[in-house]
Amino acid sequence: MLYKTIDKEDLKNLIDVHLHDVECIGPRQVGTNAKGRPLYQFLPVSSFDDMDLDYDTTEYSAKTYFLPYKEVLSTFHFDDSGWTQDITYRKHPRIIVGLHRCDINGLVKLDKVFAKEFHPNPYYLSRRGNTLIIGIGCHKHCEGGFCSSIGSDSVTHGFDLFLTDIGDRYFVKVGSDRGFNALNKINVRDISDEDRNQYLSNRNNFESSFKKTVKVENLPNLLDIEFESEVWKKWGDKCMSCGSCAMVCPTCYCYGVTENLSMDFKKSEKTKQLYSCNLYDFAQVAGGHNFRPARETRLKYRYYHQHRGFVETFGQPMCVGCNRCSRVCLAGINPTEVIRDIQMEHGR
Repeated sequence: MLYKTIDKEDLKNLIDVHLHDVECIGPRQVGTNAKGRPLYQFLPVSSFDDMDLDYDTTEYSAKTYFLPYKEVLSTFHFDDSGWTQDITYRKHPRIIVGLHRCDINGLVKLDKVFAKEFHPNPYYLSRRGNTLIIGIGCHKHCEGGFCSSIGSDSVTHGFDLFLTDIGDRYFVKVGSDRGFNALNKINVRDISDEDRNQYLSNRNNFESSFKKTVKVENLPNLLDIEFESEVWKKWGDKCMSCGSCAMVCPTCYCYGVTENLSMDFKKSEKTKQLYSCNLYDFAQVAGGHNFRPARETRLKYRYYHQHRGFVETFGQPMCVGCNRCSRVCLAGINPTEVIRDIQMEHGR
């Protein structure tokens, strides 16, 4: 890993240089909630001052810029001589500024699914490959976040540049050739002993401020043991099956595909739309049979996917501990409480 330092003013210069050529996306305040807490979203910006890099968390993750809620996969045109197919991938470069560690780790997990060696997803790859990621370290806890418990409070890859505030300057991790080339457009300095010591001090203070709120080390085994636990009934009765948790989650990627044919039979579109395993018809098949008609069953399998299936396939949980699902849940379902209930059920 290559390390550099830049003045804070030079970050503004870096963004301003790119604003003339590419789309720039960053955290912007869009309002306040009922408690007066600022609400942020990753949105396009027209100047550096549009962004608030001191934000705690965004309501939605940056996933939507890589896995849109809805997208047309292909369009078919029919005539007497046959048919043609149109497929469009993203070609225009962009920059996303201000991703925290948990959100970058979320992208790394999506990479495992959609950028894998065999059968990669070209729609995802075109967006990922044309996006420069500039991450920034958070300096305060988001509401209910448990990233340190899940191992997402540090990040080693998945970004082009990662910034840590060390006073009047940023300590910069360079994560790619593209990030290094971007830095060449501004004033950059090699790190000094003072820079290194300040960075380590800030990092130690950040880590020591976290308290481990939930244990996940043996969770895959416990989920198997407690497959028929009454815990799922307890929390399933609260679930409203709205799917909001999956929409704000940085790593949920379940989707459905529909084919829409025009009334004149001259055109059709194949459309992909993000979905949620908590929705009633998620496991419904042709003929009307539903393999998961009960709310507690659907809720259970969401936790199994995140903390059992993904671990078995990729060696790590799918969850990044951002707690967005809990904050948006109308029924007040908190993942740390669900996991603790499972552990207490097993006498831990």
